Amino acid sequence: MQEFLVVSAIGEDKPGIINALSQVATESGCNILDTRMTVLGGEFALLMMLNGAEAAIIKASDQFPAVADRFGLTTILKRTQPRRVNQAARPYRVNVVALDHPGIVREIAGFFGNRQINIEEMETGTYAAAHTGTPMFSLEMTVNVPATIPIAGLKDAFVTFCDERNLDASIEPRR
Repeated sequence: MQEFLVVSAIGEDKPGIINALSQVATESGCNILDTRMTVLGGEFALLMMLNGAEAAIIKASDQFPAVADRFGLTTILKRTQPRRVNQAARPYRVNVVALDHPGIVREIAGFFGNRQINIEEMETGTYAAAHTGTPMFSLEMTVNVPATIPIAGLKDAFVTFCDERNLDASIEPRR
Protein backbone atom coordinates (compact mmCIF):
# COMPACT_ATOMS: atom_id res chain seq x y z
CA MET A 1 0.00 0.00 0.00
CA GLN A 2 1.40 3.38 -1.01
CA GLU A 3 1.53 6.19 1.51
CA PHE A 4 1.93 9.90 0.71
CA LEU A 5 3.87 12.67 2.44
CA VAL A 6 3.98 16.40 1.72
CA VAL A 7 7.15 18.22 2.75
CA SER A 8 7.15 21.99 3.16
CA ALA A 9 10.46 23.77 3.67
CA ILE A 10 11.43 27.42 3.96
CA GLY A 11 14.67 29.12 4.86
CA GLU A 12 17.57 31.19 3.60
CA ASP A 13 18.47 30.23 0.03
CA LYS A 14 21.68 28.17 -0.10
CA PRO A 15 23.23 25.92 -2.75
CA GLY A 16 22.55 22.20 -2.29
CA ILE A 17 19.15 22.30 -0.59
CA ILE A 18 17.26 20.53 -3.38
CA ASN A 19 20.02 17.92 -3.72
CA ALA A 20 19.98 17.17 0.02
CA LEU A 21 16.18 16.97 0.28
CA SER A 22 15.83 14.79 -2.81
CA GLN A 23 18.64 12.56 -1.51
CA VAL A 24 16.66 11.95 1.69
CA ALA A 25 13.62 10.97 -0.37
CA THR A 26 15.58 8.64 -2.64
CA GLU A 27 17.66 7.00 0.08
CA SER A 28 14.51 6.41 2.12
CA GLY A 29 12.97 4.48 -0.76
CA CYS A 30 10.41 7.17 -1.62
CA ASN A 31 9.46 8.54 -5.01
CA ILE A 32 9.14 12.30 -5.56
CA LEU A 33 5.76 12.77 -7.26
CA ASP A 34 5.48 16.53 -7.41
CA THR A 35 7.61 19.53 -6.48
CA ARG A 36 7.21 23.30 -6.40
CA MET A 37 10.25 25.39 -5.52
CA THR A 38 11.01 29.08 -5.67
CA VAL A 39 13.16 31.77 -4.14
CA LEU A 40 11.24 34.74 -2.75
CA GLY A 41 13.55 37.57 -1.79
CA GLY A 42 16.41 35.69 -0.17
CA GLU A 43 14.21 32.85 1.07
CA PHE A 44 14.02 29.39 -0.45
CA ALA A 45 10.54 27.80 -0.40
CA LEU A 46 9.63 24.23 -1.34
CA LEU A 47 6.61 21.96 -1.46
CA MET A 48 7.33 18.33 -2.32
CA MET A 49 5.03 15.31 -2.41
CA LEU A 50 6.49 11.84 -1.92
CA ASN A 51 5.02 8.40 -2.04
CA GLY A 52 6.32 5.05 -0.90
CA ALA A 53 5.70 2.12 1.38
CA GLU A 54 4.85 2.89 5.00
CA ALA A 55 8.41 2.08 6.13
CA ALA A 56 9.91 4.39 3.47
CA ILE A 57 7.66 7.30 4.48
CA ILE A 58 8.56 6.79 8.15
CA LYS A 59 12.27 6.67 7.29
CA ALA A 60 12.01 9.89 5.21
CA SER A 61 10.03 11.60 7.99
CA ASP A 62 12.75 10.67 10.48
CA GLN A 63 15.59 11.94 8.25
CA PHE A 64 14.18 15.25 6.98
CA PRO A 65 14.67 17.13 10.31
CA ALA A 66 18.46 16.56 10.30
CA VAL A 67 18.79 17.89 6.74
CA ALA A 68 16.52 20.81 7.59
CA ASP A 69 18.71 21.68 10.58
CA ARG A 70 21.88 21.46 8.48
CA PHE A 71 20.48 24.08 6.06
CA GLY A 72 18.60 26.18 8.64
CA LEU A 73 15.21 25.26 7.16
CA THR A 74 11.85 25.28 8.85
CA THR A 75 9.92 22.21 7.69
CA ILE A 76 6.46 20.78 8.03
CA LEU A 77 5.79 17.14 7.15
CA LYS A 78 2.21 16.06 6.60
CA ARG A 79 0.70 12.75 5.55
CA THR A 80 -1.83 13.07 2.75
CA GLN A 81 -3.84 11.10 0.21
CA PRO A 82 -3.71 11.15 -3.58
CA ARG A 83 -5.64 14.00 -5.07
CA ARG A 84 -9.20 13.28 -6.14
CA VAL A 85 -9.78 14.60 -9.62
CA ASN A 86 -13.16 16.16 -10.29
CA GLN A 87 -14.07 14.69 -13.67
CA ALA A 88 -16.92 17.18 -13.97
CA ALA A 89 -14.54 20.17 -13.90
CA ARG A 90 -12.53 21.61 -16.78
CA PRO A 91 -9.07 23.15 -16.28
CA TYR A 92 -8.55 26.70 -17.57
CA ARG A 93 -5.43 28.85 -17.63
CA VAL A 94 -5.81 32.48 -16.50
CA ASN A 95 -3.20 35.15 -17.31
CA VAL A 96 -3.28 38.74 -16.04
CA VAL A 97 -0.91 41.66 -16.57
CA ALA A 98 -1.51 45.12 -15.10
CA LEU A 99 0.06 48.10 -13.42
CA ASP A 100 1.01 46.87 -9.97
CA HIS A 101 -1.22 47.97 -7.11
CA PRO A 102 -2.43 46.41 -3.85
CA GLY A 103 -5.45 44.12 -3.95
CA ILE A 104 -5.15 42.56 -7.42
CA VAL A 105 -4.68 38.99 -6.14
CA ARG A 106 -7.54 39.32 -3.66
CA GLU A 107 -9.90 40.69 -6.31
CA ILE A 108 -9.08 37.96 -8.84
CA ALA A 109 -9.30 35.23 -6.18
CA GLY A 110 -12.65 36.70 -5.13
CA PHE A 111 -13.95 36.61 -8.71
CA PHE A 112 -13.34 32.86 -8.93
CA GLY A 113 -14.10 32.04 -5.29
CA ASN A 114 -17.51 33.76 -5.45
CA ARG A 115 -18.36 31.43 -8.34
CA GLN A 116 -17.19 28.30 -6.49
CA ILE A 117 -14.31 27.85 -8.96
CA ASN A 118 -11.26 26.29 -7.34
CA ILE A 119 -7.84 27.82 -7.95
CA GLU A 120 -5.49 24.87 -8.49
CA GLU A 121 -2.19 26.70 -9.06
CA MET A 122 -1.14 30.32 -8.97
CA GLU A 123 2.05 32.24 -9.57
CA THR A 124 2.35 36.00 -9.32
CA GLY A 125 5.23 38.40 -9.71
CA THR A 126 6.22 41.97 -10.30
CA TYR A 127 8.68 43.47 -12.76
CA ALA A 128 9.68 46.81 -14.23
CA ALA A 129 8.11 47.64 -17.60
CA ALA A 130 10.53 48.01 -20.47
CA HIS A 131 11.57 51.58 -21.29
CA THR A 132 9.52 53.23 -18.50
CA GLY A 133 10.41 51.15 -15.44
CA THR A 134 6.77 51.29 -14.33
CA PRO A 135 6.01 48.58 -11.71
CA MET A 136 4.00 45.82 -13.40
CA PHE A 137 2.13 42.82 -12.00
CA SER A 138 1.70 39.42 -13.62
CA LEU A 139 -0.41 36.44 -12.62
CA GLU A 140 -0.71 32.96 -14.07
CA MET A 141 -3.08 30.45 -12.58
CA THR A 142 -5.01 27.31 -13.31
CA VAL A 143 -8.64 27.08 -12.25
CA ASN A 144 -11.01 24.11 -12.36
CA VAL A 145 -14.32 25.28 -13.80
CA PRO A 146 -17.26 23.07 -12.79
CA ALA A 147 -19.18 21.65 -15.74
CA THR A 148 -22.30 23.38 -14.44
CA ILE A 149 -20.81 26.82 -15.24
CA PRO A 150 -21.24 27.91 -18.87
CA ILE A 151 -17.80 28.87 -20.20
CA ALA A 152 -19.04 31.64 -22.53
CA GLY A 153 -20.78 33.42 -19.64
CA LEU A 154 -17.75 32.99 -17.39
CA LYS A 155 -15.42 34.43 -20.03
CA ASP A 156 -17.74 37.41 -20.61
CA ALA A 157 -17.98 38.10 -16.88
CA PHE A 158 -14.20 37.81 -16.48
CA VAL A 159 -13.52 40.19 -19.37
CA THR A 160 -15.95 42.73 -17.89
CA PHE A 161 -14.41 42.29 -14.42
CA CYS A 162 -10.90 42.86 -15.83
CA ASP A 163 -11.94 45.81 -18.02
CA GLU A 164 -13.45 47.55 -14.98
CA ARG A 165 -10.07 47.22 -13.19
CA ASN A 166 -7.84 47.95 -16.20
CA LEU A 167 -6.37 44.44 -16.16
CA ASP A 168 -5.11 42.85 -19.37
CA ALA A 169 -6.26 39.24 -19.03
CA SER A 170 -7.15 36.01 -20.77
CA ILE A 171 -8.87 32.77 -19.81
CA GLU A 172 -8.29 29.78 -22.08
CA PRO A 173 -8.52 25.99 -21.82
CA ARG A 174 -5.43 24.51 -20.21
CA ARG A 175 -3.51 22.34 -22.60
